[in-house]
Amino acid sequence: MKKKFTTGGKVYIFLFALLFCTHLLGQTLPKDRVVSEDSLAMYLQPSVQKEIHSNGNISKAQLAAYFREKFSERYFFDWKNTADKFQLYQELYPNKQTSHDERAKDHRSKFQDSTQWKLPFNYLNGEPVNPYALRHLSRQHKMVDVAFTYWYDSNDDSIAYFTKQMQSLNAALESGNYEKIKDGNGVYEAFRSGYRVLNWLQIHNLFLGTKAYSDENQLTTIATLLQHGEHLYQSNLEFVAGNHQTRGMSGLAMIAILLRDFKGTEVWYQHAMKLLEEHIDKEINTDGFQFERSVHYHMSDIGNYYYVYRLAQISHLEIPLLWQENVRKLFTTLTKIAYPDKSAPVLQDDTDIPWAEKNDISGILTLGYLIFEDPEMGYFANPQVEAKQFWFLNQNQLKLLKNIKKEQPNINSTAFKDTGYYIMRDGWGKNGSMLLISAGVDEKKPDHQHGDILGVQAMAHSKVILPNYQVRYSLKDLEFFKNSMTKNVALVDDELLGKHYTSNKGGSGFGKFKKLPKPNVIAWENNRFVDLFIGSHNGFNNIGVSYSRQVINLSNDFWIIKDNFSAPMAHEFKQVWQGHYTTENGPNLLRSTFDNGTGLDILQLQPIDKVEIDGTRGKEWAVLSKENQKSFQFITVLFPFKTYDTRIDEGTKEIELKGWKLNPSKWTPDNADAISLTKKNTSIFFSVKSLEQNNIKIDFEEEVDVLINFEGDLLHLQLLNKNEVNATLIKDGVKRTVKYSTKLSK
Repeated sequence: MKKKFTTGGKVYIFLFALLFCTHLLGQTLPKDRVVSEDSLAMYLQPSVQKEIHSNGNISKAQLAAYFREKFSERYFFDWKNTADKFQLYQELYPNKQTSHDERAKDHRSKFQDSTQWKLPFNYLNGEPVNPYALRHLSRQHKMVDVAFTYWYDSNDDSIAYFTKQMQSLNAALESGNYEKIKDGNGVYEAFRSGYRVLNWLQIHNLFLGTKAYSDENQLTTIATLLQHGEHLYQSNLEFVAGNHQTRGMSGLAMIAILLRDFKGTEVWYQHAMKLLEEHIDKEINTDGFQFERSVHYHMSDIGNYYYVYRLAQISHLEIPLLWQENVRKLFTTLTKIAYPDKSAPVLQDDTDIPWAEKNDISGILTLGYLIFEDPEMGYFANPQVEAKQFWFLNQNQLKLLKNIKKEQPNINSTAFKDTGYYIMRDGWGKNGSMLLISAGVDEKKPDHQHGDILGVQAMAHSKVILPNYQVRYSLKDLEFFKNSMTKNVALVDDELLGKHYTSNKGGSGFGKFKKLPKPNVIAWENNRFVDLFIGSHNGFNNIGVSYSRQVINLSNDFWIIKDNFSAPMAHEFKQVWQGHYTTENGPNLLRSTFDNGTGLDILQLQPIDKVEIDGTRGKEWAVLSKENQKSFQFITVLFPFKTYDTRIDEGTKEIELKGWKLNPSKWTPDNADAISLTKKNTSIFFSVKSLEQNNIKIDFEEEVDVLINFEGDLLHLQLLNKNEVNATLIKDGVKRTVKYSTKLSK
């Protein structure tokens, strides 16, 4: 054993020394200054120097020409065809010019070309630049729009504006007059640097071949990207959880692939791929969801991996199997969480369209289809990709969009148990319905988490009937929209689920909760009678209240939500339901209707005390309360209806819900006040300890909620609120002990 260890140690030392030497070569590129275009050639690999010029005397014109050719071969699109590609872009996206012009004008009206990069400083109109704006300046998003204005109006000033703004950052770097990472708004922080690399690479390739983008300009951009590469490498030597480093390492890998002609870039590539693989391993859950639990950040991570994945493909570099499997999994996850109308719910910090109630995932799944040609992804795909993705595809990929193979997903109710999302689904298309339960909080980085623990969202008949809302970090009421009053949750007194909110030190508006409840999933079961979720959380332990929630999809007819509270002292127990409701039928029946005549009835099977309607930003919600109670159970029917005549008929005394009748049953419970629903041979009972019918009696060891079905001689039972309970079954005088659970028993 000792001999083997020693041998392995020698190999390890040799490999370490080899990497160390290579790293020293990479160190010849500085991280705190940009080398001049005159000296750039000396940092090339010796073999590349020889290829460009045999005696090593390389002019700037030769060097620029060499890299123009390499970018033509290695980038997402061939810049030599930019004019033709732009012509097609105009035909496919005729309305984008207005957007590009407006965004470019906004950027140029705020920042001079030689802008400052350290707060405080002012916009061109004299108003102070805030941290949020500096972060977006650092990403250079709108500089891409400036680049497009060149192609729309052939104004060389757009090129000059870009090159001067880049050079102003280089000057700030050398003088040290820029926002540092420790201050919270670091210009060279991994996320902002990585985004800037992505955007500048696109701009560089859009400008290549234009007369105004001179050899010197091109080489300055290359030198600047190399400085960014070394800075990203040196600043990210160790793994740091979260999408910020992922974006940075994506940028570093892109530089290393595209500029692999320079010394040390092979070390960058190996390091970036190693860290990215670690992010894939640790941050894409086994169930396929990105660990921050947000659709926005999930799709953003797809981009992080896609850009590297695709450039590696183009350059015929080996792609690890882990990458291939997990990149595909990121796409298929979106098909599993999709609403029946092909959109996706709003989950946690989704930020693209503030106050929107769903996410458009068609563009990203169109991209997934182009990579994997999966017909289930094709079901969501569009005949054309989103405008911003168009430039990251080649001609062969675009041709695939002319004949997309579509196959409706074979996905029913499903669970993301690692991430904590549970989905009850009935069909696809305009009449499909779906309800999603949020029952997770990431332990390592809950920064983007909202106060929605055990909250639900739902769609029916193509309408989001129980919404959540997208947010924007720069809006002053971010904390409010991240917390529980804008979720479909249960509350106690004035307690909210998100506690101890704190803003980030950079002051950009982003904030997070230091304390969130810990969810506990008790049961998840699917069968022909019900989909069942049971969970609890400790969010009210601080005031001595225990809480659990049951969600029941009853034969795909409607949903029942039961919220259970108990405490040693009296409290006010609440439910919050998002939407625009009217209360003319009293607090026990709320109704919301939509522009297509469909609607949602929320019916309480236990009498409550009051309902209050509130709202902001054009959004409304209803707060239902039961006051001064030590324990209480809301038993709530969520009843979507397609037309007015299929609503709950408020004019009748006997309630019937798609054939389910309230309380009459052939089974007699021990509790005369027990609530039940019965349809044909199936009943569900709430809070019973025994049931009796003819010659059969079932005694449970404790009070339960239970589904019971009697067909011929076959008796099915399923618990709806406990994992398992012992019971005594007496039939024809014969007694036996039976253990019942959330699994359907015979």
